[in-house]
Amino acid sequence: MHTIVIGSVATFLYIIATALLALRLLKRIDTPNIRWQSIGAAFAAISLHGLIVFEVLFTATGLNLSIFSALSLLTWLISLLLVFSSLAQPTENLGIVVFPSAAISIILESFLQTERITNTLQTTIEIHILISIVAYSLLSIAAVQALLLAVQNKHLRNRQPGGFIRALPPLQTMEQLLFQMIGLGFFMQSLSLISGIIFVDNIFSQHLVHKTALSIVAWILFGTLLWGRWRFGWRGRKAIRWTLSGFAALALSYIGSKVVIEVILGR
Repeated sequence: MHTIVIGSVATFLYIIATALLALRLLKRIDTPNIRWQSIGAAFAAISLHGLIVFEVLFTATGLNLSIFSALSLLTWLISLLLVFSSLAQPTENLGIVVFPSAAISIILESFLQTERITNTLQTTIEIHILISIVAYSLLSIAAVQALLLAVQNKHLRNRQPGGFIRALPPLQTMEQLLFQMIGLGFFMQSLSLISGIIFVDNIFSQHLVHKTALSIVAWILFGTLLWGRWRFGWRGRKAIRWTLSGFAALALSYIGSKVVIEVILGR
C-alpha cells in the first residue's frame, strides 16, 4: 500500500515539474525561480521514484527484470541523468517529454505488476546490465534532444521563431548538447557490447541474437553519425535522422524484445 502512496506522490510531482516547464516554454516565462522550481519538483519525484524502483527491482528471490520494472528503472535513470545534467547545461526543457514518461511508467508498474525474477546473475553480468541501462538512458536523452532540435530547426527554417522556441537555447548550443550526449552514450554502449562479449555466455544464442544484432546496428548508426560529424561536419536534419534511427534500433533491442517475450508471447 505504501508503494502506491509513494508512487502517487511521485507521479504528482512529475506532473508539477512538467507543468512548470510547459508554462515556461509556452508562456515564455524564463525566470530563475521557475527553472529551479521545476528542477526541484523533478528531483523530489525522482527521489520517491527511486524508492519504488529499488523495492520492486530487488526481491528476496532475485532481480525482478519484468517489462514494467525495467521500464520504470529506465525512466527513473533517464530522469536522474537529465536533472543532474541540467545543473551544468541547459537541458531541463527535455523534461517536458522525459518526466511524463516517468510518471506513466510508475502508473504501469503500479497497476500492471508482473514479475520476471532472475536469480542466477553473476556480478559480472550485473555490471554488464548496469552499463547497458546507462548507455540506453543517455541515448534516450539524446533522442529527446533530437526531437526538440527537429522542431526548433523546422520553426527557424519557416522563419517562425516565436512561441516556446524562444525559450530554447540557440540552435548551435542544442546541437553541441546533442553530440555530447551521443558521444557519452556511444562510449557506454561500446563498453556494454564489450562486456557482453566477455561476460555473457554465447551472446549470439537464440534468445539473445536479436537483441545483440539490434544493439550492434544501433552502435554502427551512432558511430557513423559521430564519424560524419567529425569528418564532414554533419548537423541539422541529417544528424537528427541518424540519431532517431540509432535510437529506434536500440529501443527495439532493449524494450521491443521484452514486449514481444513478456506481453505478446506471455513467457
